Amino acid sequence: MQEAAPLAPKLPETLDSSEYRIAIEPSGKRVRVVYGGQTVADSNRALVLRETRLPPVYYLPRDDIAMQFLQASEHRTYCPFKGTANYWHVAVDGKTVENAAWSYEDPIEEALGIRGYVAFYWNKVDTWFEDNAAVEIDPSDGIAEHANPLAAWMLREAWEATSSAELLDRLGRQLVEAGFGVSRMNVIIPTLHPQMASNAFVWRRGESVVDERDFPHYGLQSEAYLNSPVRLIFDGAGGIRRRLEGSKPRLDFPILEELQEAGATDYVAMPMRFSNGKINAFTLATDRPGGFTTEHLGQMYEVLPILSRLLEVHAMHRMSRTLLDTYLGAYTGQRVLNGLIKRGDGENIPAVVWYCDLRGSTALADSVSRDDYLDLINRFFEAMAGAVMDRGGEVLKFIGDGLLAIFPMEKAQAPESGGEAYCGASACKEALEAARDAVGRMQEVNAALAEEGRAPLRFGLALHLGDVTYGNIGGQSRLDFTVIGPATNEAARIDHLTKELGIAVLVSEDFERYVTGKLTSLGFHRLRGVTDDMELFTLPELAPAGAAD
Repeated sequence: MQEAAPLAPKLPETLDSSEYRIAIEPSGKRVRVVYGGQTVADSNRALVLRETRLPPVYYLPRDDIAMQFLQASEHRTYCPFKGTANYWHVAVDGKTVENAAWSYEDPIEEALGIRGYVAFYWNKVDTWFEDNAAVEIDPSDGIAEHANPLAAWMLREAWEATSSAELLDRLGRQLVEAGFGVSRMNVIIPTLHPQMASNAFVWRRGESVVDERDFPHYGLQSEAYLNSPVRLIFDGAGGIRRRLEGSKPRLDFPILEELQEAGATDYVAMPMRFSNGKINAFTLATDRPGGFTTEHLGQMYEVLPILSRLLEVHAMHRMSRTLLDTYLGAYTGQRVLNGLIKRGDGENIPAVVWYCDLRGSTALADSVSRDDYLDLINRFFEAMAGAVMDRGGEVLKFIGDGLLAIFPMEKAQAPESGGEAYCGASACKEALEAARDAVGRMQEVNAALAEEGRAPLRFGLALHLGDVTYGNIGGQSRLDFTVIGPATNEAARIDHLTKELGIAVLVSEDFERYVTGKLTSLGFHRLRGVTDDMELFTLPELAPAGAAD
């Protein structure tokens, strides 16, 4: 990075924009910064920048910094008073702290005085020295605090948390430091998930990790939930307060007895609304003698909307990830999140193609009720999709009574020819094991159906491999992320032959080349629309008597 010559500030310099001010002035002291046992900065020319509602910051000339310990980062931030800040990691003897230093390479006019200077986060290095005396920088020095210290913290630091768990861990520690005496905090956020009704986060004082829990839909009928104060919150109660001290505390919920036994003196549960009106539950327990004060609860109530918006951002991210995983699959969903969202976005990849369908589904749908038919087809899909996903495959779509999945492979250079070759052994191994697993699962399904006095389900499954186009196709405003190409079509044709040959699982000759164990050949067969005949194989345990080994 090209170094800019430092410009001497106009001293003293106070820059005003309405009520927000920055001031740059000489420190007048020798300032040293130590990290990992090394002096990374040592200067008699340090500047101090004071900014409204922020702690003072030392800016040190680059000539006085051991730049060999600084590694340029891609991180950038913007300040309307100073401009764009570039960041560095500080790395000493294998120990690295990320984005610990920053500078303004091309500052806005009001901050030209710190051009060519570098600042360090006071709490990301080991020690600061002023005139050879170790000092601790007070992060609150110079900050004009909000009347509610929790609000000031929310505005200043809470937004930095990258997850709900991290946010609540920071909040719990902040509440303890503020004298709330919080011993337990619980947040329950309903979610859109096929299996889970809500996400719960439980913070306990003294524990290093927030307990993250997924609450299943069937849990809504459990005694624990039905006898919980949070049920009343979700049913519209404005809030619940229970003092747990005294001779006859009101312990009308089992959780209150548990908290009291653990030493809690007070408990409060409050609704916390998202921007769409959805109710979430927020609970606090304290072991502070006398319980919560009115001031404590007033401060918490005041910042609850801010906390709600921060948690909503994290919840929306989790929900987006869940919906993409559920409807597209984890592998495909990640590509959509990475920006492959336009029609035509995609790539050519080598992959094992899995194509299967339920046999006789039309006659089945005509012979049973709608609910029974949905139950049967879901049992089939659960067996097939479960086997695929458990082996690392990606279920792309359910097509009527059929399922399309892939096991992606990587490409490698073939040394003997210089051309491309598939690294397909691993993908084929997993796909073949998934096929065996699917057969076993269907045997269990059919055994259960037999006990119910119902006919067994029959299916066909084809395994093929080749290059496929993996990406977005469809209309301008309605897209499908899937695979297309000859390999996909051929897999569907092979699946059709399972019916003609009466064999549940068929494997193509291209797939068979990468299989370590033995498969049983069924000879060469013509695929509709394909010029050359293809040799097909099956699992030895499914092969008809007399088939070639």
